[in-house]
Amino acid sequence: MSTERRVDATADDVKGKVKEGVGKVTHDKGMETEGKGDQVKGKVKKAVEDVKDAFKKD
Repeated sequence: MSTERRVDATADDVKGKVKEGVGKVTHDKGMETEGKGDQVKGKVKKAVEDVKDAFKKD
């Protein structure tokens, strides 16, 4: 996985955790849900890159 893509995936995950936390504190269900979605987005990006890396090694 390229460093840039790894940082991008991690940024989405961290951004999502922050949004989810702020949503919980402020009782904003929309922001909380958006944060969870951002976390999933980051995890999917990482998984896609992991699959690409696995095929590059063979």
